[in-house]
Amino acid sequence: MEYLSDRIKSLSVSQTLAMAQKSRDMKESGIDVINLSIGEPDFNTPDEIKEAAKRAIDDNYTHYPPVPGYPDLRKAISEKFKRENGLDYSPEQVVVSAGGKHSIINVVLSLVNPGDEVIIIAPYWVSYYDQIILAGGKPVVLKTGIENDFKLTAPELEEAITDRSRLIIFNSPSNPTGMVYSRSEMEALARVVEKKKDLFLISDEIYEHITFEGKHESMASFDFISDRVITLNGVSKGYAMTGWRIGYIGAPIWLAKAVTKLQGQFTSGVSSISQRAALAAIQSDDGPRKEMRDAFLKRRDLICGLLMEIEGMKIRVPQGAFYVFPDVSSFFGKSDGSRTINDSTDLAMYILEEAHVAVVGGAGFGAPDCLRLSYATSENELIEACQRIKEALARLK
Repeated sequence: MEYLSDRIKSLSVSQTLAMAQKSRDMKESGIDVINLSIGEPDFNTPDEIKEAAKRAIDDNYTHYPPVPGYPDLRKAISEKFKRENGLDYSPEQVVVSAGGKHSIINVVLSLVNPGDEVIIIAPYWVSYYDQIILAGGKPVVLKTGIENDFKLTAPELEEAITDRSRLIIFNSPSNPTGMVYSRSEMEALARVVEKKKDLFLISDEIYEHITFEGKHESMASFDFISDRVITLNGVSKGYAMTGWRIGYIGAPIWLAKAVTKLQGQFTSGVSSISQRAALAAIQSDDGPRKEMRDAFLKRRDLICGLLMEIEGMKIRVPQGAFYVFPDVSSFFGKSDGSRTINDSTDLAMYILEEAHVAVVGGAGFGAPDCLRLSYATSENELIEACQRIKEALARLK
């Protein structure tokens, strides 16, 4: 007999992880699948970071670490915030967690009471919605469209705020759209947040180092709301360290203490070896980061050019991250003779089964008219994947 809590039954399975697993299963059965579903750099962790981890083992960093992170790592993150973002977070305001996802749920559980409203901007990263549900909060989804570059305006935000609004989750560069807000666009949103003194904002900046145009901007740089902004970052994307599982926040001191209290009951401190590797990453020069960013820029131009050749695909060229998020609604209602495409979930499955390319339907991101394609793979694979997709979509009439 199975007995599951209402809490776990309320959660959906991550569509990105589910599609990645299905593509892996097909590969294991001998099918040549190109995986454009997963949000992971295809680069290896730089050697100097791996060497730091090896030294940490030899230096016996094998005991329980402090719950919020090693003091020297928190100090390095504090200095990184100042150096790269112009933000003043003391080491005591920094908490290191087991990845960005862990950092977000720590903050949500520390701030949100049952019934509190949390504003998220669609398209949103898949886990935001379910983490709010897990905390007993009410997700308030503000939809944006491809015609406006998937960006929210200040009047739209102001209209959504109520007495129950407790938190906004903001993400730039965006997963899944790759769009980047300008400083003026961000300031307009920040001025709206300023008006409600018990409203907080998580600024998810995990793709900070993969920005193709202009300078990355942080929400906490607006001093009139900085005491209510939680800045989220980590080493997964910018340093090709997804498997090391290190995320971190800079937050008001009272909230950093609350997150530490919560983490102490969930995971305690996170992997000691990973923390030593993260310290080396954050203190390293930016050469490897620039190389990755340049490679992603080249791939962005390649995949966008190829997708624009497919009739029916609406494309906005992303300014950051490593995703493209086309509107594919023109294919809905079409058929290959044996199946009809009703939505982007159907289309993603059709592309997987007929073209052997794994992509993700937009429903899990709050944008059911779209698909997410990751271009964190080789140029040859991108060319082959787009050709396969083009041929499969041409069979839909």
